[in-house]
Amino acid sequence: MRDILPDLRARCSDGIPFALATVVAVHGSAPRDPGAVLAVDAAGTVVGSVSGGCVEGDVYEVAREVLAGAGPRVVSYGISDDEAFGVGLTCGGTIEILVRAYATAAEREDLAAVLDLIAADLPVAEATVLSGAAETGARLVVRPALAADSHDIPGIHGTPGTPGTFGTLGSEGLNAAVSDDARGLLAQGHTGIQWYGAHGQRRMQEVAVFVRTYAPPPRMLVFGAIDHAAATARIGSFLGYRVTVCDARPAFATRERFPTADEVVRAWPHAYLESTDVDARTVICVLTHDPKFDVPLLAAALRTPAAYIGVMGSRRTHRDRLARLRAAGVDEAHLARLASPVGLDLGARTPEETAVSIAAEIIQHRWGGTGRPLGELSGAIHHPGGPTGTR
Repeated sequence: MRDILPDLRARCSDGIPFALATVVAVHGSAPRDPGAVLAVDAAGTVVGSVSGGCVEGDVYEVAREVLAGAGPRVVSYGISDDEAFGVGLTCGGTIEILVRAYATAAEREDLAAVLDLIAADLPVAEATVLSGAAETGARLVVRPALAADSHDIPGIHGTPGTPGTFGTLGSEGLNAAVSDDARGLLAQGHTGIQWYGAHGQRRMQEVAVFVRTYAPPPRMLVFGAIDHAAATARIGSFLGYRVTVCDARPAFATRERFPTADEVVRAWPHAYLESTDVDARTVICVLTHDPKFDVPLLAAALRTPAAYIGVMGSRRTHRDRLARLRAAGVDEAHLARLASPVGLDLGARTPEETAVSIAAEIIQHRWGGTGRPLGELSGAIHHPGGPTGTR
């Protein structure tokens, strides 16, 4: 959704009807994960993607039918028949796609409230009925406790400090059960299909509900305002992280040197880290390779739940760093969390190549990949399950 967020918000504000196709389930190998979206407006303009091109043509036609009044639909695509030029995936998997219209002003206003929350990096979950006893396309939007800056967004009911919802799935019991589960999924950053009874009963399979969560972007904290940090900040932004660059030296920690970073902080690295929010999705890149910065910073970093802590430096530098950390009282279990020398072995030389190496290791750590060439492996290309750093 975030990749076409400006386009969707523009259509809502301009009063342009459109249909939205959303991947709700993936079985086996598929190009896009659940939550990927494609929009088709009344003029036939397309933004987004649900399969990287495999089934977009057919989804476009379904979207046009839904926009013309056919009602919400769930369509499924499996392996394509190349000889018959059949529509489907060439990768061997199956995807299920929900297509629904935002044809009326009220529908677009409801969606705009969600889009505003996403744009403001505020957490929100959207639950939609796919099949069963409830009406297909019925929608419930769920928020955790409302922040002071979000209670006045149109369509969100509640007051600051209390949960907010709008919409309905058809019954109070179903609304209550889905709301509880949606908040749990939101806290974990998970998206997927949940099953219920018609009135929200657990362990029943009468109603399929797709819960799409939108958590704020994960953070990337880059310490050390050097040329490698600038390249790492750029690729971190490209990967969807909210990037902070921190350095104690005012001459180096400047906005001009790091134009793509979300924020540039002038502070002692360990002091800043101890004062900022770090969660299980945060990645920390320590590029200072100076003991007076590294040791207190890493001691602080290893006390956080950060998903990844990468440290630049030679093997000799790392051995010296480990000795200093041990002397500071850091135990072996914590030291084992350090990724150093930072990055995968790509033969990188330039700051930009090094940044790619660092990003590759972050992705490998997140999804549990091997780091080996795919051509040397067999089996599924995409690893099953969710990020290893957020579970």
